[in-house]
Amino acid sequence: MKPYLLQTLKELALLGAIKNRIEISSLELAKQLEASQQTASRYLVELDKKGMITRELGIKKQLILVTTLGEQVLQEEHLQYQQIFELTDRVIFKGKVVSGLGEGRYYTEQSGYVKQFEEKLGFVPFPGTLNVEIEHVERNKLRLLKDHRAINIEEFKTKNRTFGGVRCFRAKIAGMDGAIVLPLRSHYSNILEFISPDFLREKLSLKDGDIVKIVIYFKK
Repeated sequence: MKPYLLQTLKELALLGAIKNRIEISSLELAKQLEASQQTASRYLVELDKKGMITRELGIKKQLILVTTLGEQVLQEEHLQYQQIFELTDRVIFKGKVVSGLGEGRYYTEQSGYVKQFEEKLGFVPFPGTLNVEIEHVERNKLRLLKDHRAINIEEFKTKNRTFGGVRCFRAKIAGMDGAIVLPLRSHYSNILEFISPDFLREKLSLKDGDIVKIVIYFKK
């Protein structure tokens, strides 16, 4: 949404237009926006066309109400500000579900990992990981994970090989508890691996390409 329209919507909401119709002229709105009367009038027309507000035109003033759609836009803006100021204890990633190569199942079934997951995370993961591919720009947020204390899963050895350590962060997808696993030996990539006690593809009816949000919580 264009910034000037969002600002106009905010000003109308602050004047009380969320729950009740407000009486306002384009000149009065122009003063609130520090813009010309013509500009303010144009912004109202645009918001009306987009279904963000309803208008009842009078002789000098108009009755304006922010619609449900307009309210949803403001709520989304509010949530984004919440995310900014909550970065001290969590970070949110948005990405799409993708299929892996089956390695997640192999590793999550190793008893050396399973025992530690149960002990340190409080659950035995369903075999496999839910892989979420994040946008390239979202990778910037991964730096936040490096600056916070993780739940460490120690490396262990079997007769045939050594399994590397893993950093974990408690996380949720659609309210479902789980954790993000970050192998110490690999570099941070654009694929986040999510483990959970549940088979999330079935539980949440997920398929490749579906968009999900992962909320990762920092350990205190």
